[in-house]
Amino acid sequence: MHAGFGLREALAEGHRPWSRSRSRYRSLAVDSGLALGYVGAGLLLGRERPPAGWQPLDELGAVLTVLVGLALLARRIAPVAVFATSNALWIVFIACGYWPVVNSMPPLLGLYTVAATRGLRTSVGCAVVVTGTWVYAGLGNAENSSMPTVLAQAVLFPAVVFVVGRGSGRLAERNRQFAELTFQLREQQEENARRALTEERVRIARELHDVVAHHMSVISLQAGMASYVFPTDPAASRRALDTIAGTSREALEEMRRMLDLLRVGREDRPDGRTDLDPDPDADPDDDAYAPAPGLELLDRLLDRVRGAGVHVTMEVVGTPTPLPQGMELCVYRVIQEALTNVLKHAGPTSAAVTLRHESRAVVVTVTDEGSGAFRTNTVIAPGHGVIGMRERAKIYGGSVTAGPRTRGGFEVRLVLPR
Repeated sequence: MHAGFGLREALAEGHRPWSRSRSRYRSLAVDSGLALGYVGAGLLLGRERPPAGWQPLDELGAVLTVLVGLALLARRIAPVAVFATSNALWIVFIACGYWPVVNSMPPLLGLYTVAATRGLRTSVGCAVVVTGTWVYAGLGNAENSSMPTVLAQAVLFPAVVFVVGRGSGRLAERNRQFAELTFQLREQQEENARRALTEERVRIARELHDVVAHHMSVISLQAGMASYVFPTDPAASRRALDTIAGTSREALEEMRRMLDLLRVGREDRPDGRTDLDPDPDADPDDDAYAPAPGLELLDRLLDRVRGAGVHVTMEVVGTPTPLPQGMELCVYRVIQEALTNVLKHAGPTSAAVTLRHESRAVVVTVTDEGSGAFRTNTVIAPGHGVIGMRERAKIYGGSVTAGPRTRGGFEVRLVLPR
């Protein structure tokens, strides 16, 4: 337990006042235990027969021993004052003729605390004081002491405590800085995640807006045609009205999903974002007015990936059935992002895209063989692209899973309920 413990913990949890109070109480409990332990050990040691030249511990010696030990209670609050007090009482203890070893540990602990929490000049001065007190004790019983041994102890013991204390103080300061940097980095990452999620949702909402605008155009056209042919062709007018009813229901569903998406903060915040631009060098203004892609553009997407050096195959399983335009957009974007990750992380390899039309769901699987540098037991953190894919799938009640395959490579799987 070093002197920087309380400071480090208080800073690491400094945004919670109750944590700082708990840290102070814990430090006080530790120092109380040390003080009582040293007092008990000193009194027990004083009951033994002292070496020649030193008198046994009596009531005065016991009082001095208790005072020297209790001074440690404030060692974190006033390290220099505690050291000066314990060392002065130690000198009085020696001057009264008592065995110096009985009360040697509290001043050394005080020196350690000063070395860990104060500057170099103050620490060296306290070490010199301990050395001088040790020599004074040896001179007080010179006829029964070996002065070379006394001098060696007077230099070695304070030096070791000084070096250990200085190292502990530097470690505590580094830990304090690491705790502060970690806290700042966590706040920055959370802010970046919130910003990225907002931008991604706005981007998806813009694409859904294009889908809804298309539906409204169809409704307007069909309504005009129904009004025009109603007197002459009621059947055609009825078909137009049926088209308006189906298109309006689909448009309302897309609008509901778009509004749900724009309620930023309702779901848990992720720690990243996705980049779904098909061409990173394209003009953002041009992309803003481009039509929303669908399944009819998958062949063009696969050709671009093949041109980048990845052999891609496409398989459609089951009988294709028309999907809402927003769902087609989701399928396209997930395949696009999965293949983009293949280009970024797997390098030259082969990939396979499977589009399975089931009775109750549409299942998309994108797999790659890997580049050989990837191990199947590698832990995969949720990347920015994966988070974007999951956000898109969540709009339609679907899910996205991504992870390494047991046979090597990577797999992304999208499931969208019909």
